[in-house]
Order: sequence, then structure tokens, then C-alpha cells
Amino acid sequence: MSRKPLRVLTPRSILPALAVMLVLAAGAAAHANKPVPFGDRVAGPGAEATPVNSESLRAADLDLRVGPGLEAFHKQTGEQAWSYRREGAEALYLAMAGDNAIVVWDDGLVTSVRPGDHEVRWHRAVPGLADWLRGDGEPGADKRTDAQRKQLAKQRAAAALHTVQRDGSPWLALVTPNLTMGLRDADGDLRYNDKPANGCAYDPLRAVHTDYAVLIPRTCTNSGGQAVSGGLTGYRLDSNGWAMSTGPAATLKVLDRSRVEITDGPIVPAKVFDTKAAAPETACGTLDAPFAAVRPQGGCVDPAGAPATDAPVPAPAPATDAPAPATDAPAATDAPAGGQQAAAQQ
Repeated sequence: MSRKPLRVLTPRSILPALAVMLVLAAGAAAHANKPVPFGDRVAGPGAEATPVNSESLRAADLDLRVGPGLEAFHKQTGEQAWSYRREGAEALYLAMAGDNAIVVWDDGLVTSVRPGDHEVRWHRAVPGLADWLRGDGEPGADKRTDAQRKQLAKQRAAAALHTVQRDGSPWLALVTPNLTMGLRDADGDLRYNDKPANGCAYDPLRAVHTDYAVLIPRTCTNSGGQAVSGGLTGYRLDSNGWAMSTGPAATLKVLDRSRVEITDGPIVPAKVFDTKAAAPETACGTLDAPFAAVRPQGGCVDPAGAPATDAPVPAPAPATDAPAPATDAPAATDAPAGGQQAAAQQ
């Protein structure tokens, strides 16, 4: 034993040990107070931040609603099953991708939740989405009331999210004026992102989706801000997309699971595009009709094979043009004898 044991406990020698202890204590405190990632809070009824029980439910048994978070209610009883909320954010819009719920939040985050076991599956931030939802800096933005701002944010959230119910592998597209992104719902993986050309912008409010693709119109303006042209871009996750030129105000209408009607003004005839075949329908009677990749619903009728009853029937001649009565005909005795004999032989 050292003759001077107190020498090792001088203030100078204690400082390093105290520093280490303070760092460890601060780390422990920070770990204890570490916020839940993305501010997620999943709770049962009447408990704001307590985990729900482990009961597993079917998505079909639940009624899902948004505001202020994602709320799940039992369809049979109407009682709340669970609640999913995020600190400092409000849920604006909900869409289903297969059996999973996709939620758009006002801070620009998109999350996927499995309703059956209330698990938050993934989070994805969309650049520029929050700014577009708020609409700050736009003409007339300073005159909007709080109710109008909230209504605008909900309308734009619904326009930004498009879920494609592809059999076995649903995916979703997120659309803003300056960016579109495609995500795989299975894990939230980013599969593509695309920006419009210079001087152009996507129009999420006119975008539509089918069970196979998302179609997003775009408008291009000149230096004076006047719309000069437009276009349409189709995105798919299992194959290449496509693009076509349109006017600046073309409208889209979903007809069924795969077909979309494109109207491009009063002069240009409306056309139908099949998103499953990735080709437009070819109109009947055109030169390309026999070789069309996509024919109109119901097919084209071949005029050569049409029933005879479809042919126009000539109108009967007027009564005044009918032959004279038999009494006006020449008597048989006036005919030559040879003519009578010939007729008898025939």
C-alpha cells in the first residue's frame, strides 16, 4: 500500500473520472428521453400514448378515418380499436394499397400502416409536398381563412396520392407540381422519381390512376407565364412508361380498371387509352383498324359480314306507276298465230 493513499484523490486526478461519469449519465438520460421515430404514437381507446393490446384484427372488420391521425373503429360495435398519431402533424388523406392504409400528413410525410395489427410499416418524406399542401406564397394565399387552408391541404393531399391496385403487388405514386415518385408498398422502396422539363409543371389535380398505371398531365408555359402546350406521362412499376403530347387543358376520365378517356378540346376527338396494353384504342373504320393492338370495347363490326336485313330496302313505287289493269291489255286474238303457238310450246 502506498504511504500517501490520499494523493490519488486530488481534484486534478478526479476530473477525468467525473467527466466520464457525466458523459455516461447524459447519454443515459438522452436514451431514456429519446423520442419515438417520426413522432409515432399508436394507442388504444382512451390511452393517448399507451401501446394497444396484441389482438390482431382483419382490415375488413375496421372502419378507418383520418383526423387528427389515423383512427380505427370496429364496424360491428362502432368502438375505437386503436389510434395512430404523430406529434406535431395532422393526417390529411387516406387511401388503401391492397390491405394496407397509406396516409398523407401535413408535414409532407407519407406512412403505411397495416390495420390488422396496427403496425406502422414504413415512412417516406416527399420533397416539396408540405409546401404545396400549404400553398404559401401563392396568389391570394394571405386572404385564405384557416378553414380554407385546411380544405385546400386536404384537397391537394388527395390529389398527390395515387394507389395502383396491381394484382399481388400494389404500389403508389406521389405527385407534386415539381416531382413525381413511385413507391413499392411492400417496403416503401423508391422505384422511380421524375421531374418535369424546364418551363413545365405537373398538374396533380388532373392526374388519375387505374389498376395498372398513373397518368399525370403536365403544362408548359412561356416566359410570360402563358400556357403554350401540354402533355401526358404514364408511369408503371412493372414496365416502361410512356408520354404523349396534348393541349394544355386536356382532361382525363377513368372508364374502368384499365381504360382512360382523354379529351383534348372541342376540335380534337376524344380518344381512349388502355393502360394495361399501354396503347390507344384504334377507331373502327380507319386504315389501322385491322392491325390495331387495342380495339374499342366490343370490337369492330365488319361491314362485309353484316346481315342482309341491315341493307336498305328500296321504297315501293308509287301507285300511279303500277302497270295498267289486265282489262286494258290487248286481246289474245290480236296476237299473231305464231306467237300463240310459241307461247304454248314454252
